[in-house]
Amino acid sequence: MLFNNLDQLYRSVIMDHYKKPRNRGELNGNHCVTVKMNNPSCGDKIQVSLEIENHKVKNVKYLGSGCAISQSSASMMTEAIKGLDVDQIHQLTFDFSEMVQGRAHNDDLDLGDAEALHGVSQYPARIKCATLAWKAVEKALRTADQDLNHE
Repeated sequence: MLFNNLDQLYRSVIMDHYKKPRNRGELNGNHCVTVKMNNPSCGDKIQVSLEIENHKVKNVKYLGSGCAISQSSASMMTEAIKGLDVDQIHQLTFDFSEMVQGRAHNDDLDLGDAEALHGVSQYPARIKCATLAWKAVEKALRTADQDLNHE
């Protein structure tokens, strides 16, 4: 009975982020980087914008369309990374990817509501949906790092 209640709780957290997305929008400015990615196998699309100052993500926004998993994951990701150091974000994105693939991961890292997506590992076709926004963040961080190295 506890397992069913826990599954229901996770479903309600996912649907809450889908119906009431957090940090939806765009960022523009000198310290902002924006990347777009898509999942051609299912049609999910995401745009992630990061405002990075002093090696920290000061603000993050996203726009996108697609399934409840991809869009909820994007909303959850924005809450998990805002205010964090870039190195911490790299750790979180790696840990999240490991978790949704059913691999061993660091339970000490705080993924926030994104932990509700751990059950995605039981549905291999949905893993790309769940990780799309997180991969976009990694791409944005690489882009920002390259931009800083070329200044």
